[in-house]
Amino acid sequence: MRVVIAGGHGKIARLLEQELARRGDTAVGLIRNPDHAAALTAAGAHPVVCDLEHADVDEVATHLAGADAAVFAAGAGPGSGAARKDTVDRAAAALLADAAQTTGVRRYLLISSMGVDQPPAPGTDGTWAAYLRAKKAAEDDLTGRDLDWTVLRPGRLTDDEPTGHVTLAPHTPHGAVTRTDVARVLVALLHAPHTVGRVLELVGGNTPVADAVTHA
Repeated sequence: MRVVIAGGHGKIARLLEQELARRGDTAVGLIRNPDHAAALTAAGAHPVVCDLEHADVDEVATHLAGADAAVFAAGAGPGSGAARKDTVDRAAAALLADAAQTTGVRRYLLISSMGVDQPPAPGTDGTWAAYLRAKKAAEDDLTGRDLDWTVLRPGRLTDDEPTGHVTLAPHTPHGAVTRTDVARVLVALLHAPHTVGRVLELVGGNTPVADAVTHA
């Protein structure tokens, strides 16, 4: 399987690239900064420089050609302002979906976040509120498209050692989940056609990843 990952240098993306490489799949990571290419190569991925904030659909489509799936793992990241939450977390996700439709790449996984379906509480930090709105707008855009999409909403992300056990369901209590377990769930979702058209929340739990995806 050839999988194109937007935001290829992100923490979850690099873990996903490692998981795919171990399986013998091909991971292609789209990155904005060419200095990050070596890190992707070390993770077993093929780095491609493509700035999704400035690329057009034709450029992105050239990188998706021949792929079996696309994963949107990009984010503006800590320290970025509200404007970049929109241009990355929303607009870049839509651009990748446009390119997927252009090239006929039907499988599309979107990494979102728990909590996006509730309005930001009064007093919420403006940048965090912008992030939540951007993620929800990306979901709304994707779920209206004719693609084989799945939206994954992880809980609070940690860099702890993976447990291999999670809770995956349309609605879960708030909780934490390791980034490696998120990456492993994403790999399983790529091969789980019954999850097409689903919005799933993910936290740590007691069910092995493969079983959690099977029964989601």
